[in-house]
Amino acid sequence: MLSRNRFLTAALVATGIVTNTAPALAMEETSRWLTPTMINARAHMFSPALNVLTFQHMDQIFATRTVEAGNNVWALPEKPASLDDGYTLDGETVSLAAYLEATSTNALVVVKDGAIVHESYRNGSDANTRFMTFSVAKSYVSTLIGLALDDGFIKSLDDKVTDYLPEMAGSGYDGPTIRNLLHMRSGVEWQEIYQFGSDTQLTQVHDNSLVAYKYRWCDYAANDSVASQNKPGEVFNYATLDTSVLGCVLERAVGKTGAEYMSEKLWKPAGMENDAYWVMDGPEDVGREFFGAGLNATARDHARFGLMFLNKGQANGKQIVPADWVDEATIPDEGFEPTAEGEPFGYQYQWWTIPGSDAYSAIGLFHQFIYVDPENNLVIVKASHTPDPVGHDEGNLELFRQITEKLSK
Repeated sequence: MLSRNRFLTAALVATGIVTNTAPALAMEETSRWLTPTMINARAHMFSPALNVLTFQHMDQIFATRTVEAGNNVWALPEKPASLDDGYTLDGETVSLAAYLEATSTNALVVVKDGAIVHESYRNGSDANTRFMTFSVAKSYVSTLIGLALDDGFIKSLDDKVTDYLPEMAGSGYDGPTIRNLLHMRSGVEWQEIYQFGSDTQLTQVHDNSLVAYKYRWCDYAANDSVASQNKPGEVFNYATLDTSVLGCVLERAVGKTGAEYMSEKLWKPAGMENDAYWVMDGPEDVGREFFGAGLNATARDHARFGLMFLNKGQANGKQIVPADWVDEATIPDEGFEPTAEGEPFGYQYQWWTIPGSDAYSAIGLFHQFIYVDPENNLVIVKASHTPDPVGHDEGNLELFRQITEKLSK
């Protein structure tokens, strides 16, 4: 068995699917997740011709952990509104369907004044499809941190990461606080460059953890080769690694898996309709939830999450998330400095904020959104499958602006 495992690991390194940067996990030959075929499938999940489908079916190529829903579903009334025609796109007047096609949309759900006014499901999806929405997960992890703080499992956001994860001593995470990570200001040297198939830092960790299951995201973070680049709290640097460490802090603080705590404190009490699931960075016996970007849920349940925030933490007739946490998590950070010229967003606790308004959004790679607009009492959820991971946020915000305008007439 050992020689077989070494052969498989060497073969994967030779093909470039994984890099030999950490000791391989013991591979069980009988594991369905560790066959060369499954590893190769995960390596190609971003194929532009296929992500329209893979983003709907991640549980078929990844090990997963379920977030159980309860029986008391938060019923959302339906009040259909006409949103079909009269959109401006690239100087032309188009239908909503044409706009959705142009922005590679799998699903669109619009909630106005607490009621669903529009739903579109495309490309084989439906109301029960659980979409991979990537970094939308970060806003959920932030919320779970807020719940753990309210429960007393986390004493203060100014506690250091190493207060909960002593194994991080000696790494770049030896010094930053939980609040630093919520703000993406850990100071850790990290390059969030979405060039999958390259040798960038993000790609190496992605390939070794999510693709090949060689090590966990938090294993990488605890390595003393993960260095500090800036003083904690000083410089904004968007880092999926920061959120992964936040998830591991959460696990250690509450003494449960992230999925268990999320089910108990958020998913069931809020009345979510369907089970959600987390993509794992390893098989069940060794892996953790991919806290940085691995949550899969229906568009309607994402809309419930957004509506809960719109309602200052209330859902299903109960106060689920403290109202002061909702405010603290979504009010723009005055010290935020965009990392790119023309960046249309601000940032707070793992939520993007919209300058010039009180709107904010959970946003994921390949243009996934839970857009919350308190001024207009509006929530928009959009699941997409763009060929490019980034670069089309302004086009989506323009769609949301036009929808808002139509519903305000």
